[in-house]
Amino acid sequence: MLKKEFWYDLPKELIAQEPANPRDSARLMVLNRANNEIQHTVFHNLPDYLEAGDVLVLNNSKVLPARLMGTKKETGGVCELLLLRQDHGDTWECLARPGKRMKAGTQLTFGDGSLTAVVDETMPDGNKFVTFHYDTETFYEKLDEFGKMPLPPYITKQMEDQSQYQTVYAKELGSAAAPTAGLHFTPELLQTIRDKGVQIAEVTLHVGLGTFRPVSEEDIEDHQMHSEWYCVDEKTANTINAARANGHRVIAVGTTSCRTLEAVWATYGKIVPCSGNTDIFLYPGVELHAIDGLITNFHLPESTLIMLIAAFYGYEKTMAAYKVAVDEKYRFFSFGDAMFIQ
Repeated sequence: MLKKEFWYDLPKELIAQEPANPRDSARLMVLNRANNEIQHTVFHNLPDYLEAGDVLVLNNSKVLPARLMGTKKETGGVCELLLLRQDHGDTWECLARPGKRMKAGTQLTFGDGSLTAVVDETMPDGNKFVTFHYDTETFYEKLDEFGKMPLPPYITKQMEDQSQYQTVYAKELGSAAAPTAGLHFTPELLQTIRDKGVQIAEVTLHVGLGTFRPVSEEDIEDHQMHSEWYCVDEKTANTINAARANGHRVIAVGTTSCRTLEAVWATYGKIVPCSGNTDIFLYPGVELHAIDGLITNFHLPESTLIMLIAAFYGYEKTMAAYKVAVDEKYRFFSFGDAMFIQ
């Protein structure tokens, strides 16, 4: 298929600049794969569409406040680092601005000077390896003090409360972007779901900034996905396998949970406890085996995320649903409304 087949027109005013308040007051489009019915409701009504025995699979990855603004020691020039991944110890691979002026050996300082860094080397793609030095027990303490959330480029409004870009169940630090479908849940809604007899299972997939990388190839099959680290523990594997054996549904919350489960299934033919890196690319023509339902947001045109939705729901139905969402003035992208495909 061609990239342009996943284009749709989106008025700028439908790009959400802040989350719904409360979180579960976002709108929810429910898409029924069996009868093609579309319903419009509110996210806090999600339990009405769940059944006892279902398993909701959440991605418990926690977003790092990975954007650091600082200065170069020698010149006082302003600089910015965006942490991509931990290479080893206190050395991280980073996006740097202004990248060309940050040669190996450049010394950087952040905040009150209690966090410093040295640029070690530049990679062929322009990314930098940077080693940090600090006066606290852990680097993460300094990130909490000086770092900012790396919001997607289409969100231009500054966030006063950084927890807005974090799910209420986030616990495993490591993502450069939030698994945004989970932003709609509140502790109270999760308890209502549990009280209905729905099981909650957790996986971890650390979302990389590659999730925002546009597809540049015209033929989508030529696109190379970014690699992300994931983990499925024994408890989650047992919960999912028991539910499936008893005829219950497995519902992924977000494309990241979906990619985790499908990556494991593609490797082992079932869900097993494991961890590793995955660059699985799900698009129309690739069959999904691990999930029966998907809760997700509305994604960018021509993105790998809308291609994943089309792989699960069908291309024609996905593009038709997006047209309905635009016509009904749903809010789009990270802070936007949600859909439940069942």
